[in-house]
Amino acid sequence: MSGVPAGVHTAQPVQFPPHANVNVSVGGPPTGGPGVAPVPDSYFTESKKGEVNELRNLLRNFATEKDPKRKRDIIKKVIAYMTLGIDVSRLFTEMMLAIETRDLVIKKMVYLYLCNYAYSHPELAQMCTNTLQKDCGNDDPMVRGLALRSLCSLNLPQMVEYISEPLRKALQDHHAYVRKTGVMGILKLYHLDKESFEQCGFVDILYDMLRDVDSSVVANAIMVLNEIMAKSPNGGMAINRAIMLHLLNRIHEFSEFDLVQVLELVPRYIPANADEGFQIMNLLDPVLRTSSCAAVLATVRAFLSMADQIAGSPEECTEMKQQVVSRVKAPLITLVASGSSEVQYVLLKQIESLVELCPGSFDDEFRQFYIRYHEPTHVKFLKIEIIPLLANPDNAPDIVNELGEMVFDQNTRISRLAVRSMANIACRGNGGPGCAESIAQRMVELLDSNVEHVQSEAATALTLMLRKHADLKPVASMSLVRTLKYVQEPMGKASIIYLIGECGDLIQEAPYALEKLIDNYDTIKDVAVKHQLLNACLKLFFLRPPEVQRMLGRLLHKATDDVSSQDLHDRALLYYRLLRSGADPKTILAPIVQTNHNLGERVFTEDDDAQLRTELMEEFNTLATVYGKASVNFIRPEFQVVYKKMPAEHPLQENSATVGAGHVPVAPQSMPQPAVMPHEAAITPAPEAPAPDGLVADLLGFDAPAAPPVQAAPPTSFSLALGVTMTGDEYQSKWAAISDADAIVSTVALSNVPATTGEVESKLASYSVVTMASGELPAEFKFFLYAKEASTGNLFLIQSNIGKAGEPLMIVTVKVSSDAGSANQQQQVDHLIQEIQKALG
Repeated sequence: MSGVPAGVHTAQPVQFPPHANVNVSVGGPPTGGPGVAPVPDSYFTESKKGEVNELRNLLRNFATEKDPKRKRDIIKKVIAYMTLGIDVSRLFTEMMLAIETRDLVIKKMVYLYLCNYAYSHPELAQMCTNTLQKDCGNDDPMVRGLALRSLCSLNLPQMVEYISEPLRKALQDHHAYVRKTGVMGILKLYHLDKESFEQCGFVDILYDMLRDVDSSVVANAIMVLNEIMAKSPNGGMAINRAIMLHLLNRIHEFSEFDLVQVLELVPRYIPANADEGFQIMNLLDPVLRTSSCAAVLATVRAFLSMADQIAGSPEECTEMKQQVVSRVKAPLITLVASGSSEVQYVLLKQIESLVELCPGSFDDEFRQFYIRYHEPTHVKFLKIEIIPLLANPDNAPDIVNELGEMVFDQNTRISRLAVRSMANIACRGNGGPGCAESIAQRMVELLDSNVEHVQSEAATALTLMLRKHADLKPVASMSLVRTLKYVQEPMGKASIIYLIGECGDLIQEAPYALEKLIDNYDTIKDVAVKHQLLNACLKLFFLRPPEVQRMLGRLLHKATDDVSSQDLHDRALLYYRLLRSGADPKTILAPIVQTNHNLGERVFTEDDDAQLRTELMEEFNTLATVYGKASVNFIRPEFQVVYKKMPAEHPLQENSATVGAGHVPVAPQSMPQPAVMPHEAAITPAPEAPAPDGLVADLLGFDAPAAPPVQAAPPTSFSLALGVTMTGDEYQSKWAAISDADAIVSTVALSNVPATTGEVESKLASYSVVTMASGELPAEFKFFLYAKEASTGNLFLIQSNIGKAGEPLMIVTVKVSSDAGSANQQQQVDHLIQEIQKALG
C-alpha cells in the first residue's frame, strides 16, 4: 500500500464468512445456499416502473384473460388515465389488439381511445381502418353504429376514401340507430373534406332522409342540413310547403329534443294564406303542454312569427300577439316555477321581452315574480327588474309594499334594485293616481335612513321622478339640506345637489347649503358632484340672484381653473361667457336652466330602447334575449347566419287556378315539391267569426271550440262505390306508386275526440269509406282508409290521425289513383272530405 497515493481507495477482495455458502455463477447474480432467499433478476436489471408500463403488461395478457369483468376493468383504467390527462398513447398497439372482442362495452371504450389519439398518431390510426370497416358490417346494429361513428371521428384527411362507402350503406341500413349515426357522419365528412362531400351528393340524400320513418333520423337530417347550408343565401336548409306540411303532420312523433329542430323551421316559413297559418298554430298548440322549456319557447316564437305573417294590419298584428301571449302565459309561469335556477333565468328573460311586447299580459300573475329566499341572486335580481313592468292601478300598492320589504335586504344590490324598481313604477305612470306621490314620500323617508347606499339610491330615484313629475317638488324638498350633510356616496351627493337646484325656489337655505361645498371645492374628488354643483348654482342664480351672485363667481373661477375634467372646464367657461354676454335671461338663458319640466307620457332619451326591443323580438328565444343585445354584437362575422323566410313566392296564390312548380324555391331535387293545385281547395277554410273588438277573431281557437268548416254541398254526381275491397299488399304498392308530392293534405273538424278506433270505423263504413288498418298510439289514433268513386272509378288512398289531446281534429292525407289532372283530383278530394265530414261531424 505504500505505492498508493494518499486519498485513493483500492478495491479489497470480498471475504465471505465460512457459513454463508454462497455460490457465484458466471454471467448471473449470486445465488444463496439453502435457507437463503434468492435475489430476483430485476435487482440487477433495469426495471421500468410506472402506471403506463403496468397497463402495457396487463394489455399484453388481455387475450388470455378469462374473466370478462377483469377485461373491462383493464380498459377502464386506460380510459381513466386518458381522461385525467395522462399520456397513454404508447398503448396504441396493445389497444388495437383489444378491439377484437364481442363485448360491446369494451368495443365502445377502445373506439373512444382510438378517436382520442388518432390525430396525434395518424400512421397508427390507419392500422385500425380495416377493423372499423369490418365492424361497420357487423350483425349487431349497435356495433355497426359505433364503428361508423368512430370511423368518421378519426378526423384524418387520408381517411376520407374509407368513409364515403360505409356512410352510404349506413343511410340505407334497416336500423334507425345506424341511419341516425350515418346522418351525423355526413356532417363530420363535410367538415373534414368539403370537396369530397360535394362530389358524393350527400345534400340530396339528406333531403331524402327527411321522409325517414324514424323521427330521430329526420331531426338529425334537419340539424345537419342547417349547419351545412348555414352560409347559403337561405341561411339554412331550403324549406317549402311540402316539407313543412310533412314535418308538421309528424310533429307528435318527435322527442322533446328533436321537436325543437322542427319548431325552429316554422318561423322561417311563410304560410300560403291566413287559414294555413291558423292551422299551423293549432297543430303546434299541444306542444305548449310539454315539460320541455326549449319546445315551449320555440312554439312561442313560431306563434309570434305566424302572427307577423298573416296579420293584415299593425292593429290586427298587435291583437293577435296579445292572444298569443295570453295563451302561452300559463305554460311559461308553470315552467318558471318548476325549473332549475338556470332555466328560470332564461325563461324570465323571455318573459320580460313578452311583457314589453304586450304590456299588461302578465299583470295578474305578479305574485309569481316575488323573490323567494331559496332562489339564487341572479334570479332575484331579474325578478325585481320585471316586477315594475307588471304594475297597474290594482296591484301597484301590493308591489310597492313588497319592494319596500326588500329595501333593507342584507344584499346591497337587491336593496338598490328595489329602490330603482319603485322609482320605475312612478316614472312609468302605470300605478294609477297617487302612486307617484306615495312612492316619492317613501323615498323621502329613505333619505333619513342610516343606510348609506339606501340614501344614495333614494336620492337618485327622486331625481328621475322629478324629471318626470315636476309637481313632486314639494314632497321631495322636505329634507334635502339635512340629507346633504350625511350622504357620502358621490352619486347620491350629486343627486341631492341636483334636487336642491331644482327645488331652489322652495328651499330657503339652498344657497347656503351649496356655499359650504363651494368653499371646500378643492376637497371634492368626484367630477359628477362638481358638475351638479355648477348646474345647481347657475339655476339658483336665476331664481335668487342677490344671494348667489358672489358664490357663483367664486365657483366659476375655481371650475375654469380645474384641470381634472375638460368637460367641467368647458362647461364653466360656457356659463361664464353667457353671463358676460349680457343676454336676456328670459329669452336665452332661462330655457337652459329651466326647472319646471313636464315630460308627460314620453320616456327619457337614455331609456328609449324601442328599436333594440324590436331587434331582440326578431331573435326571440336566442342568446340575444338573454344578453340584451343583438347577435351581431357578440357573434363574429364568420359565424353569423342570414335569417331568411321562405318561400318568397308561394305556390298557392290568391285567385289563381294553377301556378308553375318553378315558383317553389328549389330545395332538393329529390324532395317532393308541393302539388300544383287551386288555392281555394288547398286548405280547408276556417269559419270567420267576428271578434269582440271587431278587429281579430279568436285566431287560435283558445277561448271557444272551433266550428266545423263551412263546406259547399257536393254535386249529386259524386258518390262512393259500395263493396270495395283491397288487400294490404295492393294498398301498399298503390300508395308507394304515387309520389308524396301529389298527396293532398286537409283537415276534418270533429265534434269530440273518439273513445276508440271502432267508433270512427263504423261511422266511415256507413259512407263507404273502408278501413284497411287502424291502431291506437299513446298520443293519437291512426287510420289507413280507402274508398272508390262510383262514376269515374278513382281510388282514394287515405292516411289519417286524430290526436287524443287538444282540439278534436282529423288530419287527412289523400292520394288519388287516377289519370285525371291535378285540378280534377283536387275537386274529387274536396268531395271526399265533405263525405268524411258528414260521417264524423
